[in-house]
Amino acid sequence: MKVILFGASGMVGQGVLRACLEDPQVTEIIAVVRRPLGRNEPKLREVVHADFADLSQLEKDLAGADACFYTLGVSVAGKSHAEYELITYTYTVEAARVVAGDNPHLTFVYVSGEGTDSSEQGRAYWARVKGRTENALLAMDMRAYMFRPGMIQPLHGETSGTTWYRLFYKITSPLYPLLRRVAPRYVTSTEQLGRAMIATTRLDGAGPHIRSTAQINHLGT
Repeated sequence: MKVILFGASGMVGQGVLRACLEDPQVTEIIAVVRRPLGRNEPKLREVVHADFADLSQLEKDLAGADACFYTLGVSVAGKSHAEYELITYTYTVEAARVVAGDNPHLTFVYVSGEGTDSSEQGRAYWARVKGRTENALLAMDMRAYMFRPGMIQPLHGETSGTTWYRLFYKITSPLYPLLRRVAPRYVTSTEQLGRAMIATTRLDGAGPHIRSTAQINHLGT
C-alpha cells in the first residue's frame, strides 16, 4: 500500500508515520513536507514543497496512492481568519484535489477534531471552518473519512511543534490513565490514531465517514 502523509512533523503526524513504518501492509510512504524530516527509512520518501496552496507540481509524485493521511493543522489562537482558513481549508482541499485526481478508490483520512461543526452555522469560528473543510472533502469523488479525536495522548516520544501544546501535554500526561478510566470515549493516543488510519483503508469506503474518538479507538485496537 502506497501512503501519502501530510503533517508528518507534527505530533499526530509523527504517530501516524510510526504506525505506517511498522505496518508491513504499507510498502511506501511519501511525506509532503516544507522542511526535511531528517529520517532515513527504506519505506519513506520525502517530498519538500513550499506552497501548500498549490500542489500542482507534485501531481506525478503523488499519483497512484492507495491512501492519504492528512494530519496537518494549526490552532486558531494567534491566527487571523485569513491565515486559519488558508491552512485549514485551502491547504487540505488542495491536497485532496491533487492526490485523489482520477482515483475514486483513494482513502483520504482527515484529522479535524471534537466539536467540528458540520452545519457551518455554529458560534465557534474554528469549528465552522473545520466543518466546511470536512464537507468539501466528503463531497469529493474518493473514500473520505473524518477523524474527530478529543484528547490525544502522545506516545513514543511524539511531541508537538507548538510550545504551549508541549507544555499542556507535559502537565496533563500524568492524568491520562485516570481520564481513560473515567472518560474513555474522549481520550485516544497517537498510536491508536495511526493504527486506526491504516485500518480505515480496509473498510473499502464503508461508513460511517465521520469517526468519533470511541470509533477511532475501536479501529485502532
